[in-house]
Amino acid sequence: MTEFLLDYGLFAAKLATFVVAVLVVILVSALATRRRRRSMKGHIETTRVNDELEAMQTALDAAVSDPDTFKLHLKQRQKDKKLERKQRRKTLKQAMRGTPDAADMESGKARVFVLDFDGDLRASAVSRLRKEITAVLSMVRGGDAVVLRLESSGGMVHAYGLASSQLQRLRDRDIDLTVCVDKVAASGGYMMACVANRILAAPFAVLGSIGVIAQIPNFHRLLKKNDIDFEMITAGEHKRTLTMLGENTDKGRAKFIEEIEDVHQLFKDYVAEHRPALDLARVATGETWYGQRALQLALVDQLKTSDEHIADACETADVFEVRYEEKKPLPERLGIAVQDAADGLLLRWWERGTSRRHLS
Repeated sequence: MTEFLLDYGLFAAKLATFVVAVLVVILVSALATRRRRRSMKGHIETTRVNDELEAMQTALDAAVSDPDTFKLHLKQRQKDKKLERKQRRKTLKQAMRGTPDAADMESGKARVFVLDFDGDLRASAVSRLRKEITAVLSMVRGGDAVVLRLESSGGMVHAYGLASSQLQRLRDRDIDLTVCVDKVAASGGYMMACVANRILAAPFAVLGSIGVIAQIPNFHRLLKKNDIDFEMITAGEHKRTLTMLGENTDKGRAKFIEEIEDVHQLFKDYVAEHRPALDLARVATGETWYGQRALQLALVDQLKTSDEHIADACETADVFEVRYEEKKPLPERLGIAVQDAADGLLLRWWERGTSRRHLS
């Protein structure tokens, strides 16, 4: 028992010293970070999807084929890749020399850039999307295309308006844009999707909800019942229409409805501009439809999952997933490291104690 207490005391002292030292480092780093503003808060990461598919194909081939057949397949793939690299180098040299056809030649296969948008109510992912689109636009060339895997059930009007505007940047540069909806693109999500040249959807993806909703609780009667006064002073006739704590009037309610109707009209005009074949009177009712029904209503252009579309693209183009990774502050990274180290120390101490108790 005495030996156990000594071990525990020594471990606690080491842990306390370690934690204090790390806290000092974190404090110094935090103060230094406040004094200087860093222009780069993250970086772009790319993954060549073709390589991932080839790796999976090779692994599966190795599992299901006999060794001799697999060796032949592997040798043929290596030969094909070597020829492909040779052809790319030849094409690039011709383009650099300015041969007669070089003006219309591209240095290699067409490229497809795959982006992701997983939307919440505030469309928070737009902060990453705008940087990814900026990166793609900085190096795009003729024949390149963009695929956006979109998932969102909508949210704030201004937030999804900005997200849609980011996609419009691609269209303004005549870049072919395909939006793939595997699960849901409704309301603000559909506002984004309609910007694309094509919308692909899984058979049971949810689309539509071309409508606007606003709701607000009102506690005026509760306050009045408890003799609590609420004062609100505004300048401007329509500065505030409905309020949570004050007494709402028919005039304010009518103005609020007018504003909602105006937003809905803007939404419909935006969708009509990008998908003129839609029957807005039929689809702009706030309803949603599954992919199969959405195809009949021209809300989407084809029933196809993003996996199928990207796999097909890999057969004729170089496909790259592009993602902007935000840089975590040093204090946050150190905090994670401290937590991991502390967990490791506790685990080793527990294992050591358990081993001794078993041995005794």
